[in-house]
Amino acid sequence: MNPNEEQKQEYQEYVKQVTPTHSLPKEMLKAFLLGGLICTLGQLIVNTGIHMGLDEDTAKTWCSILLVFLSVLLTGLNIYPSIAKWGGAGALVPITGFANGVASSAIEYKKEGQVFGIGSKIFSIAGPVILYGVFTSWILGLIYWALKAVGLV
Repeated sequence: MNPNEEQKQEYQEYVKQVTPTHSLPKEMLKAFLLGGLICTLGQLIVNTGIHMGLDEDTAKTWCSILLVFLSVLLTGLNIYPSIAKWGGAGALVPITGFANGVASSAIEYKKEGQVFGIGSKIFSIAGPVILYGVFTSWILGLIYWALKAVGLV
């Protein structure tokens, strides 16, 4: 075996050693458990709010507020990234994943200042979601309005 082939083989062995292996069923189970835990926490917040005398809509509003707050707090304390690393897609339950995306962008760019750092980069991850959500809502509203104007809705 020539030295070049031997070097390639050594490199392949090294790559095998350092490349993480994942079990798809195990990763899916962890995502399911974490996502379920976040959703269970949300339902617990709603039920607690209702039990304390809030109407259902107000309890759900408080649930959203508290889940966003907890996500941002855990992101700021550098805990949420570890949770997301363990639970994968389960940490992307929409409201907590969205809040984490916005907060982590703000934290990452804070050293560049209030305007050019946080102000311009805070929505680098969440911005496209907001943009396409608003645009899609506008288009669907326009379609609904047109259909209603001609009497189809």
